[in-house]
Amino acid sequence: MSALEQLDDDLLFSDGDDTAAEHERTWKIMLVDDEPAIHEVTRLALSDFTFQDRPLEFISVYSGQEAKEAISEHPDTAIMLLDVVMESEHAGLDVARFVREDAKNSSVRIVLRTGQPGQAPERRVITDYDINDYKEKTELTAQKLSTLMYASLRSFRDITSLEKSKRGLEAVIEASATIFELRSMEHFTQGVLEQMSSLLRTDVGAVYCKTDGLAASCLKDGYQVVAATGCYEDLVGTALSRDVAPDVVDSFEDAMKTGENIVRENCYTGLIQGRYGTGNILYLSGIWNELSDMDRSLLNVFQRNASIAFENVELMREIEQTQREIVYTLGETVETRSKETGNHVKRVAEISKLLALDYGMDAEEAEILKFASPLHDIGKIGIPDAILNKPGKLDADEWEIMKSHALLGYDMLKSSNKRILRAGAIIARDHHEKWTGGGYPYNKQGEDIHLYGRITAVADVFDALGSERCYKKAWPLDKVVDLMKSERGRQFEPGIVDILLANLDKVTNICAANKD
Repeated sequence: MSALEQLDDDLLFSDGDDTAAEHERTWKIMLVDDEPAIHEVTRLALSDFTFQDRPLEFISVYSGQEAKEAISEHPDTAIMLLDVVMESEHAGLDVARFVREDAKNSSVRIVLRTGQPGQAPERRVITDYDINDYKEKTELTAQKLSTLMYASLRSFRDITSLEKSKRGLEAVIEASATIFELRSMEHFTQGVLEQMSSLLRTDVGAVYCKTDGLAASCLKDGYQVVAATGCYEDLVGTALSRDVAPDVVDSFEDAMKTGENIVRENCYTGLIQGRYGTGNILYLSGIWNELSDMDRSLLNVFQRNASIAFENVELMREIEQTQREIVYTLGETVETRSKETGNHVKRVAEISKLLALDYGMDAEEAEILKFASPLHDIGKIGIPDAILNKPGKLDADEWEIMKSHALLGYDMLKSSNKRILRAGAIIARDHHEKWTGGGYPYNKQGEDIHLYGRITAVADVFDALGSERCYKKAWPLDKVVDLMKSERGRQFEPGIVDILLANLDKVTNICAANKD
């Protein structure tokens, strides 16, 4: 189970589970003996016993079979006082083997108690079975029984503490791996917030409480909430003010002043900073237990990893932004050379994304299409100016040269290992193909034309018709719509034209916002 899945499971529990919380405040002692008197005497001798301010909780079973069922129901048992001879001469030994090998429980301290030491010689039992102590019932006085409890519970406490630290470290490693895979800043921040919520509930009792939290970007004039859980979810996308959440803002300011993480009053405030001073700040409330030194150490390890991941996300975003700017610049250069405005490629990009999302393309791929579509006519760089900017109709030879721009653009971009440029190569090649055939360069039909090309073709023609060119005036909207309808199922895929017409207001708003 991943850390995120574990977090979801944890949230199923509520604060008010008093019975479960009560169990967490006791040490479970399992009495396994077929003599009821032994149970009564043991309970009486240890009735006032406490260890670390936690009393004992006794679980009585009277046979080896019952013991196997009980340890499966209570894997958090601290000590098992186990009789050797019950329904059989070796029933207790069978239970010990079951606990270690079948139940895979290495934490519970097993103390064999026997009234017939000859039935299970001590040396052989200690050698062959993973038990922790061997006592004859006659030697277990109240004082010795108390001493045994102290020694065994200390051992159980230390073993479970080590196991808890191991689980915490595994959670840190898994959480770190998860956030390193997140490239979107919003997804990254949400992931860190959820992983921190999970890691902060390292105590077994912590699953019984709910954690509310938020993460905000540190801006010059305040804090912008970018992710949230619990009661803060409605604040995502808003500026965080002292009026809305005074305790959160105070904690943020204290953490920013000291440059340190803060734990107080069941709340945790942590900094996730990048190399250039940018960063996010986290706030989580509802922490069930005080953080131990080990908990703090694990959180610091995770936060260091989160900071590295944060820098990677920043760097990735900067690289992608640079790629997008280069792509726009290339597209605008082509449009400028052909005496057209660079805003055409911006409009085609936004319209293409709108159509792609409504078509069913996932958000990430639609974003790739958006930033690749400005390259649809990149091959025009290789077309002579006399043909590219000819005000009249092209003759047959000139038209063949003009059509070559589709493959020129494809050949320019096809060898790139960058997703945007690879998508640009496909769009350059396929956006002049026609749904029923007759297009160029390969006379493809239907779904043989790549979806990128089919979508960009609709966006490109719609905007081109409504824009002024060296060879024509801008068409009025109703005439453009009539042509799109007439070419539905001929030049264009019918479904994409339907999406365009169903979103005509949004498309015209895109065009209006990016006027020439």
